[in-house]
Amino acid sequence: MLKSPYAVFEHECIHLGTDNQHLSLEQLRAFQTVYGEKGVPYFTLIHNGIRFCEYVGVIQVGNTVIEVLPKSDKSTKAEEKETWRNMLIGMLKTVGLFEVKAPSSSALQLKSNSILDLYFELFLAEVESLLHKGLVKKYHKIEGNATALKGCIKFGKHIQKNIVHRERFYISYSTFDAEHKLHFILYKTIRLLKHINTSTILQSRIGALLLNFPEMPDINVSEVIFDSITYNRKTEPYRKAIEIARLILLQYHPDISTGRNHVLALMFDMNALWEQFVYVSLRQSIRKNYAGYHIKAQIPVDFWKPENGYKSRIQPDIIIENDNKKLVWDTKWKNLGTGNPSPDDLRQMYAYHEYCQADKVALVYPGEHPPRKGNYYKPGENHPSDKECSIISIPVGKDIREFQKNIWDAFAGWIVPERLTP
Repeated sequence: MLKSPYAVFEHECIHLGTDNQHLSLEQLRAFQTVYGEKGVPYFTLIHNGIRFCEYVGVIQVGNTVIEVLPKSDKSTKAEEKETWRNMLIGMLKTVGLFEVKAPSSSALQLKSNSILDLYFELFLAEVESLLHKGLVKKYHKIEGNATALKGCIKFGKHIQKNIVHRERFYISYSTFDAEHKLHFILYKTIRLLKHINTSTILQSRIGALLLNFPEMPDINVSEVIFDSITYNRKTEPYRKAIEIARLILLQYHPDISTGRNHVLALMFDMNALWEQFVYVSLRQSIRKNYAGYHIKAQIPVDFWKPENGYKSRIQPDIIIENDNKKLVWDTKWKNLGTGNPSPDDLRQMYAYHEYCQADKVALVYPGEHPPRKGNYYKPGENHPSDKECSIISIPVGKDIREFQKNIWDAFAGWIVPERLTP
């Protein structure tokens, strides 16, 4: 078991080596096997190493745990990994992918040494709380042979199975107990954690849960099982534990060849996470400060249609509007610096101007640079039009609250034109 996970930034590499932040030959071969011929979206293979992509989070192959942290620019230093680990957890909390609520959050004891450990501990705290309150029971039907008669006899199967066993009855009846789908999922997740957990701090809690949680039948999990779950007043407290179980179970891929290098990848596309984080943060601030504005995310607009086939659409990241104005933000998680956006990004924003009938549009990046404003040229003319596209860089800040405040300050400065430098 590893005492601590590897920690790298997105787009960084880990090479073959002998110290704590290098891979052994066995570990490298395990990642090469996972990559296979078709590849995976989270990393690519390089000579004697692996290079991570734009996905952030944590990936575990066998007992090797690697955290992939975001970074806002090239100057991000290795000693800032703890800051960015906390920032990533804060962003995941904000968008609801890592949600900590009372009473569970008060029971969390681990420091932010591993995002994976925090997910595991949050799940354990939720299940421990459910056990303390008492597991919910449900009615379900049982069908099979019994030596006592209750319920109703299934005569067809009774004759088929018990023609020489007159002491048995093939019956169907209802029972009221804890054996139902929610507990099947939780029990399967606890058993999985027992198998893949690398934290000695959590090991005893997982063992205690296995002893105290009633044994349940094993089930095959899929998206369909989770989508079929409905919650009521009694089962609503299960929602958070089931959501974490869904994330863990569906992202776990057992190694069926050697049985050693199982894969668990809780990885998130940083571009999508940045977009959702900006949207949620801006929505919270607008509700407090600008009651007249409404904010929407990912609203598709018809763009082009062939004579035969499906039409194409464009979909701006964030639309903010009131009775008089429509504003569009498009988020990009990249280090723009003081350069110009790519022509493709500028063309995309021009399309938003035209097809979304936006009054103003802006490209939003993380960074420390002052905002800039530019205007599109009129077709066939040598002077700019009144269609503007701004470039907004949002400083990260020292913690997640300051990061969110910077998003609001950037928006408030943008809708007041004189605050933008031309």
